[in-house]
Amino acid sequence: MLSRISHTRLLGYAGLFTWGMVGLPLLLLSLGAVEGGEDAVGPMPWQGWLAWGVFGVGYVWLTRSLGVRRVTLFDHAVLLLLIASAIAVGYYNESGLGNILLTVVACLLPWLLSLRKALIWLFVSQFSTLPVFLFSLGFTPLVSVMLSFLYAGFSGFMFITSLVGRQQNQEREEQRRLNAELRATRALLAESVRVNERTRISRELHDLLGHHLTALSLNLEVASHLADGKAQEHVSQAHTLAKLLLSDVREAVSQIRDSDAIDMAATLLPLADNVPGLRIDMQLPESFLLDDPERAHVLLRCTQEIITNVVRHAQATNLDLHYRWHDVGVLLQASDNGRGADDAQAGNGLRGMRERLAAYGGTVEVESRSGAGFRLKVYLPVEQAGEQAIRALRLAAARSVEGGAGKAAA
Repeated sequence: MLSRISHTRLLGYAGLFTWGMVGLPLLLLSLGAVEGGEDAVGPMPWQGWLAWGVFGVGYVWLTRSLGVRRVTLFDHAVLLLLIASAIAVGYYNESGLGNILLTVVACLLPWLLSLRKALIWLFVSQFSTLPVFLFSLGFTPLVSVMLSFLYAGFSGFMFITSLVGRQQNQEREEQRRLNAELRATRALLAESVRVNERTRISRELHDLLGHHLTALSLNLEVASHLADGKAQEHVSQAHTLAKLLLSDVREAVSQIRDSDAIDMAATLLPLADNVPGLRIDMQLPESFLLDDPERAHVLLRCTQEIITNVVRHAQATNLDLHYRWHDVGVLLQASDNGRGADDAQAGNGLRGMRERLAAYGGTVEVESRSGAGFRLKVYLPVEQAGEQAIRALRLAAARSVEGGAGKAAA
């Protein structure tokens, strides 16, 4: 059953349980359900209960979608309030229960802050209780320092444990990303293999059967003029069958070449599957086929780079990817709701994307503003102008040759 619950949610439940167990003895003392000796801790005043309640509310706020949502300045303020509440519980209760709550805070630090900042916050939060031991509880300086180090050791252990869990979570996310890219690349490879095989079959049909059937039809045409009687009737039938077979071969070759394209939907959709903390809305044309495997590979890599950058840097929860045909190419418009930047600098990923696109006459435009996310326009020409002209000439030449052969066969 526990395996079905995410580890971050388990962390949240464990912290809430600890928070409740800290409040249980405080409640029993307030109700007079337990008694102690002369040095027993008395009922906690309302200020302490307020701090205890604030800690619980703040903890619930910070642990929602832990590890997948964007950490804001408000979250930092709540984290500071959490530390202050834990210290206040220890101060008003005149006990070490507040330090137990600080161990709960130590578990949150690796998930909310970078390692360097988390260590600073851990050190400050643990030794902020030193005045409580000195002035509220009345311990000597030496005992106060020893108690602070004792509780710091517990919190440090919880911090390291949570840090290891955070690193494992990041490694799982990296593995998931690599698996998604592998599935997409495998789909592209399968499509490329299928296209290459269909191209080879169509070429063989055209070059071998087409030419041989044309020669057979011409020879049968000559034979029909030389034969007479019953032989001429059979030669005429064979001539008719040869022409029908030649027409069927040409139609089959045309159909194979018409479907000789890579299905980009099957290639791109695996990239949007199960990205933690990010909802990807991928809009594709109804018929999204590319003839060139290399251009299909460029579009795949650009999509991978956009998703990776959003997950790593944008701190966004939504990403829209809109593909559509534009002029003689494909236009990809990407936008997220991340933090954005007024002076966004191009990293290695964006420079690599520009280089890939430039090799095929493509372009990429980046728009960003602080608090408004990133917007990218990627344009990839499907065919260069020279390639279009060459293809048109080849099609015209092929049609003229087939038309001449058909007339000669007739």
